[in-house]
Parts: sequence; C-alpha cells; structure tokens
Amino acid sequence: MRTKRPKPQTHSSGNGMYVYLAGAIEYAPDNGCQWREAITQFLEKELGHRVFNPCIEENHILTPEEFRNFRQWKRTDLRKFRHVVRKLIHTDLTTLINDIDYVICLWDEYVLKGAGTHGELTFCYYHNIPVYMVSPFPVEDISSWIIGCTTEIFPDFETLKSFLRQKFAPL
Repeated sequence: MRTKRPKPQTHSSGNGMYVYLAGAIEYAPDNGCQWREAITQFLEKELGHRVFNPCIEENHILTPEEFRNFRQWKRTDLRKFRHVVRKLIHTDLTTLINDIDYVICLWDEYVLKGAGTHGELTFCYYHNIPVYMVSPFPVEDISSWIIGCTTEIFPDFETLKSFLRQKFAPL
C-alpha cells in the first residue's frame, strides 16, 4: 500500500523549507559539487531555504577512514564498500522522508550511468515529495518513469529559479 505523505504547504515566505539536491555524484566530473554550490547560494540567500547537499553531508555521515577510502573499496573490498554505501543510502532516504519539503534534481548525462538519483526520485514519487527537475535533454529523451516521478521539469536553472521565486519568495 502506498504511503501517503501530506504535501508541503506553499509558504508565503520560504522560512522552514528544506530542499534536497539530487543528481549525479559518482560519475560527475566534479562529484556534482559545482551546480549544488551555485543553487545553494540562491536557495539560502534569496529564499531562506535550508539545503541538504549530499556532497557535503558525506563528511558528516562517514568516519574519516570511510570517507578517504570507500571509493577505492569498490575495487578492493566490496563488503566494506557496501557497508559505507548503505550508510549513505539510509541517511539520504531517511532525510527525504522525514525532513525534506521538496527536491531539486539535475538530470544530465552523468546521472544516466548511476542509480542513486533514479532511486531517490522513485522514492520521492512514492512518498509524495515534490521533485523539480532541471535537464538539458528534450523531454522526449528522458525516461518515462523518471518523468512520472517529477512535479515540474525545467530546461535550465534560471527558469527553475523564476519558478521558485514565484512559489516561495518572501513577500
């Protein structure tokens, strides 16, 4: 049976909103950090939203040894690697269901090789968490399943920002 989660209120001010930044990490050239840093500036400064950035949160979830070594463990020690990745998955999904008001997702060429973002978006759909996707791809080139998991799709971040300003900007 599908879990029903109440939709977040559309606040007249952005206070209290918490956004999760989904997108490629593992196969992105900069681990997906640059776009997340740029949109975080907008979300925090202009809208007053709090941001869950998985690139930053890894430092808080993993031990120093795990953080330093887990990517090489994928090749050398699958047991350790699986343990660490499961810690990340658990934290991400727990945060999504318990704390997050909406998700911003960058759906680019790097996300296609991974699986985390696919899973996160499916999870969001199942738990009624809005997903605002930015993608350079024509909509017809995006998986039907993924489109079904989104709330809105935008061709670029400027269009997304305009939408978010209208939806959440303080009066």
